[in-house]
Amino acid sequence: MKVVISGYGRMGHMVEDRLRARGIEPALCSEDICSVDPALAREAVCIDFTFPEAFRANYRFIAEHFKAAVVGTTGWYDIKDEVLAEFARQGCTLIWSANFSIGVIALFAAVEKVSAVLKDKGYKAHISETHHIHKLDKPSGTAKILGDIVEKGLGVVPDIESFREGEVPGIHTVELTGSCDRLSLTHEAFSREGLAEGAVVAALMTEGLTGVHEFKDLII
Repeated sequence: MKVVISGYGRMGHMVEDRLRARGIEPALCSEDICSVDPALAREAVCIDFTFPEAFRANYRFIAEHFKAAVVGTTGWYDIKDEVLAEFARQGCTLIWSANFSIGVIALFAAVEKVSAVLKDKGYKAHISETHHIHKLDKPSGTAKILGDIVEKGLGVVPDIESFREGEVPGIHTVELTGSCDRLSLTHEAFSREGLAEGAVVAALMTEGLTGVHEFKDLII
């Protein structure tokens, strides 16, 4: 499998390390994905961890030229329908997620189940998320997905509170409070390595896969 890494910052280096741990040498690590040779792109999976504005500028090139893509960049979900439709139209396999951590995917599943159990029983919901000061989108994409899960399952729109502190990799907490008790579900990342590992797992899953998929739908 050939992999091109789009965005060669901290996350890009972590993805590179996780690929090599599996015996996969990246074909290219690029800060300018639109400069990649289309001949290479046709045979490669693009793993994108860039910035929202970069992905907005680059997604059409990725969809048109790459065999498949794994997108961990967030902050573009206001144009999600447009982006997903472009990948589908171009026939580029896409796996996207606000968070590629397998632990966070488990949190999604737990919150979905708990919300359904507590529906119509008088519970209110609150979501908090804390990230490093470099994170641009606020609230996080993960918090937004948790909010959607709670709203769908519990039938209540949750409050979402965001904090930016130091170099915190990521903490997400869902609190469901009733008249007699409170249930808290928390995921705390110790590093961003889990995101890189999940993205590599997703890249491996693109082999033989077609269409546009949210990562959690392939895991849960």
